[in-house]
Amino acid sequence: MNQSQNTSFQAGEAKGQTQEKTSQMADKARDTAQSAKESCQEAGQQMKAKAQGAADSLKDSMGMNK
Repeated sequence: MNQSQNTSFQAGEAKGQTQEKTSQMADKARDTAQSAKESCQEAGQQMKAKAQGAADSLKDSMGMNK
């Protein structure tokens, strides 16, 4: 293998490694975003349930929940 071929091979190898690392980082970012989304949705559901419970409690105390 001559010097030009060797340099070209090394450049291609470096490019492949960079693409792989970029892909791994994108996957990790996507997973983190999905996890954050799920956490927000869960928190929203908990807040909704607490608000509904508070509303029901208020209705019960005022005799409106029949």
